[in-house]
Amino acid sequence: MSHDSDTKPILPGATVGVLGSGQLGRMFAIAARRMGYRVHTLSPDDDTPTGQVADREVQANYDDLDAVRDFARHVDVVTFEFENVSAAATEAAAQFAPVRPAGSVLHTTQHRLREKTFLAQNGFPVTPNETVRSLAELEAALARLGTPAVLKTAGWGYDGKGQSKIERATDAAAAWTKLGTTEAILEAWVPFQSEVSVVAARGVDGSYADFGVVSNTHRNHILDLTVAPADVSDKVRRDAAEITRAILEKLNVVGVLCVEFFLTKDDTLLVNELAPRPHNSGHFSFDACVTSQFEQQLRAICGLPLGSTELLRPAAMSNLLGDLWADGEPNWAAACKIPEVKLHLYGKASARPGRKMGHLTAMASTPAEAARLALAAREALLRRD
Repeated sequence: MSHDSDTKPILPGATVGVLGSGQLGRMFAIAARRMGYRVHTLSPDDDTPTGQVADREVQANYDDLDAVRDFARHVDVVTFEFENVSAAATEAAAQFAPVRPAGSVLHTTQHRLREKTFLAQNGFPVTPNETVRSLAELEAALARLGTPAVLKTAGWGYDGKGQSKIERATDAAAAWTKLGTTEAILEAWVPFQSEVSVVAARGVDGSYADFGVVSNTHRNHILDLTVAPADVSDKVRRDAAEITRAILEKLNVVGVLCVEFFLTKDDTLLVNELAPRPHNSGHFSFDACVTSQFEQQLRAICGLPLGSTELLRPAAMSNLLGDLWADGEPNWAAACKIPEVKLHLYGKASARPGRKMGHLTAMASTPAEAARLALAAREALLRRD
């Protein structure tokens, strides 16, 4: 028996189960505890970012279906902060508690080919792409799509893992070998002017709210800076909101989902990828919006009315990666000296290059000033005075 159809609100005092235990779960747990909920987390690790603020931390593999069932027995609703969870695990959990968003949403979005197929079949704008299952197919696809192009593993990847750019057709064999997969997707290279995203939520009753269009800058495929609101035309704002809402409705999402877009020079939006959970580019909302993306996730999965997503002040978020620790502990006091800056650290035990350790959010009277402050505060962390 599945519990997906229960529509009674799950009220404060109830227990929310989170599959995954990273920083998204941590911020979700903080929002949930503030509203009087208990939080349980399950992941293969212990002393995790989520576990440090949860009521209960269960250490088990996501494929340990008995552990997943036992976890679901002790909570009132299950959600995700990490989407690399098998369909079997979500089905096991759904026997005992509603799983939101549903396993079917994860199944579509955790696999690049299924995701692109879903988007294309439903008429959403995507980059030209081809399925590739051998070197011969890759060479044929390159002949049709042209170079440069991007080859990505079909299976789930994030922060640029499992993808490589092919500059010339002669690079095909090396790229195919490097990817080491039997199923991939080749995408035409899009000369985009910027990358933007929309984080949105949909309730049990179909209600919808989004956090507007934000602009994202990446470094080495990892988000570096998000600025809210994005400096885009009203048309782009409307188009992005319309596409995002239609995607959440078509997937029947209950919870939060982020749509990442490429914006081309002629103001056309192309959907790059979907993430069925709170997203790095929505972290600014924790400080700068009436309702954060994490509280919104809680409200959505618990069947409560969605909160206002109004942006109180323009904001920017800069990611703090493990590289900042290369010469010792960052200078936290120097960053905190900028009064408009908020520091968020995720409680991770060890800093590694490229590992997301925390972020800074700055608020100011303009988006550009917020961006300047967020970057200045991050620079200040390296001061050794």
